[in-house]
Amino acid sequence: MFLPPRTRLWASLSRSGAPKRFASTKSLKETLQEVIPRKQEQLKKLKAEHSQTVVGDVKVENIIGGMRGIKAMLWEASVLDPNEGIRFHGLSIPDCQKVLPTAPGGKEIIAESMLWLLLTGQVPTEAQTRQLSLELAEKGDLPPFVEKLIDSFPATLHPMTQLGMSVAALNHDSLFQAAYEKGIKKSEYWSHTLEDCINLIARLPALAARIYRNVYKPGTPLPPLNKDLDLIGNYSALLGFGDNHNLTEYLRLYIALHGDHEGGNASAHTAHLVGSTLADPYLSYSAALFALAGPLHGLANQEVLRWQLAMQEELGSDVSHDQIRKYLWKTLNSGQVVPGYGHGVLRNPDPRFLALQQFCDSRPELEQSSIVRLVKKTFEVAPAVLKEHGKTKNPYPNVDATSGCVLYHYGLREFKYYTVIFGVSRALGALTQQVWARALGLPLERPKSLSMDALEKLIK
Repeated sequence: MFLPPRTRLWASLSRSGAPKRFASTKSLKETLQEVIPRKQEQLKKLKAEHSQTVVGDVKVENIIGGMRGIKAMLWEASVLDPNEGIRFHGLSIPDCQKVLPTAPGGKEIIAESMLWLLLTGQVPTEAQTRQLSLELAEKGDLPPFVEKLIDSFPATLHPMTQLGMSVAALNHDSLFQAAYEKGIKKSEYWSHTLEDCINLIARLPALAARIYRNVYKPGTPLPPLNKDLDLIGNYSALLGFGDNHNLTEYLRLYIALHGDHEGGNASAHTAHLVGSTLADPYLSYSAALFALAGPLHGLANQEVLRWQLAMQEELGSDVSHDQIRKYLWKTLNSGQVVPGYGHGVLRNPDPRFLALQQFCDSRPELEQSSIVRLVKKTFEVAPAVLKEHGKTKNPYPNVDATSGCVLYHYGLREFKYYTVIFGVSRALGALTQQVWARALGLPLERPKSLSMDALEKLIK
């Protein structure tokens, strides 16, 4: 429990007699006001000196294969290396776990510290993180009309559909849209966009939790937001798991690690594309959520869990490596893929998977969990089987191989809701990059398309 300081500390007076701020107490917006001019100058130099430099060749397989592998997008917060995995402004996941502030009494990265890093490229202080937590809690209540909208949805409407529709409705309060309609300079776009992004991130826990309660626990009242808690501490409490410290800690880690995974994935790219039209962050992120809802993207963790539970039901809770090997071949020989294995970019085990496994290894209750043990044993067998099978470029696990199974163990067992949690997390990266797209003046995204006849003509 904590109450972030509401007062700001000041350094000694400068020579002019004006007060000077300590860097460690500057707000998120003040920090961005210092960082943005440096990035703008860097982009200006790239345009002036290297606009004609070739950075890759486009092949036919790129065009007909979903543009996979084409270097064609600016995304400042993170870079995904096929071998090393994700880095956030140069920091690996283990680096982040060492330096990013945690919640009071907790050990895991929290959304606020990851949000600060993604936006500024800087590691926030404890004081900055706590102040951001307070700001998010103060802005986290939903407008009454959105509460009524959510409550009007039938419980049979998919939670992700409800989430996307509700986020889009919040555009009623868009500060960017209001300012744009009045007429503002392009240099001011980022500031109003930032306000929308912070407001949206602040409201996501209350929005996502209301959907959960309506669908799975109808009639259960929602507690008020606690201004002494961080964003995910409040989210866990709103879901009804506030007393489950282990689940809350896991949600903190899960959401921080899922916050950004460079810009080429479907949800992040959708947010970028829609945002490039100067649509406000609410509309942009609602579109991203509908991309996330696809079974080839955000639904993957629930498919892993279904597959692991089916294996457990058939083989029992105490299975051998040989039994798992046979079950893997049964899955592959039936024409199915092994869920949770392979990745569009990665060619080694996903560092996010490894971080979640370390979380499991550090908690006795998870070490004893039959489903979590099964995930670990599968990891010990599956890569060799997939290599022998020979049809998978990356035979190693991705983050989905374990993420849903831990939620299941801790009592959050409603499969269809898992992607909503993913949606809460992915906002950290997709929305911060909308701020940067406006700050850098990035243009409307408009790639060139070709028909097969035009492509064949071009080849000849």
